Amino acid sequence: MLKAAAAVLVFLGGFAVMVLEIIGARYLAKDFGGSFYVWISQIGVILVALAFGYAIGGALADRFKRAAFLAAPLCAAGLVTLFIPSFTPSLIEAIVMRHPVGAEIPSLWQKLDPVLGSTLVFFLPCFVLAILSPYMIRLTARQLEHVGTMSGLMYAASTVGSIAGVFVSGYVLIDYLAVPDIFRVTGVLTLCLAGLSLAMDRWLAGK
Repeated sequence: MLKAAAAVLVFLGGFAVMVLEIIGARYLAKDFGGSFYVWISQIGVILVALAFGYAIGGALADRFKRAAFLAAPLCAAGLVTLFIPSFTPSLIEAIVMRHPVGAEIPSLWQKLDPVLGSTLVFFLPCFVLAILSPYMIRLTARQLEHVGTMSGLMYAASTVGSIAGVFVSGYVLIDYLAVPDIFRVTGVLTLCLAGLSLAMDRWLAGK
């Protein structure tokens, strides 16, 4: 049961990351344009967030060793995602409008402005979601000889979730929901993951 709950947690975490990455690129494009730089910025920032999340998630798991620890950061990530449509337009506007109106934007800032926008909007939730995989590996691999098996299972579940996130975002969500609503749904999903982490801890305590 613990393994199944952990696999579901990392699956949904991977799903949410890809929704934020794919839909996020579309969200940024309305202010920064649909250029190649927007996609490069979004992919690059998400990968940086994942790298930090994986590294820090493993260290946190070694220290706290309780699934309930994840509830607070997941709640923070969920709330940030939920309110992306509310608080981020002013941030992005500040990035865009700092350039003189009517003047050509320097080539360097055409590349870096989308990086700034993506970082401000999407880094935190994706960083938190990346913590899940190494954290769940630490909780589920109770014996050293099972670490390889559990590592493979958790990262496979996360990757399958990411694959689902790509196709569901591109083929389903964008057809039936407005972009702000997609962020709200993803925020609610992340808050549900916080609840799942608490439920896992209670189940472990009862064993």
